[in-house]
Amino acid sequence: MSVEKQAEAAGHTADIRAGKVYLSAALCETYFKGIEAVIVLIRDSCVHVLPVHQMAAGGCLLKVRNAQGDRVASAPDVFLANEMGNLEARDVPARWSTENGALILQTTEYENKVYNMNK
Repeated sequence: MSVEKQAEAAGHTADIRAGKVYLSAALCETYFKGIEAVIVLIRDSCVHVLPVHQMAAGGCLLKVRNAQGDRVASAPDVFLANEMGNLEARDVPARWSTENGALILQTTEYENKVYNMNK
């Protein structure tokens, strides 16, 4: 099964708020196993999260945020530079793109909207 089909079957999602991308432990185990840093880019209203295989290459840390192994990547500068600094979205569909070598979060429907993350 291709990586794209695995992503679709798994139904992975991510949360975005305050310039940070929140990833579940299951999602990280699937796509970022052994990865300590990522690069966050925004292209065509999609957030791209690319694995960094050598820390010297830069990027932002993929920090462990709880005992379950959920992780967070903080990139407020990227969101601000793309006028998405106030973006808050829950359960954003996540899919792997082999072509881009990145996890893609489709944020089109969330543009210019702020969702209450406390629900």
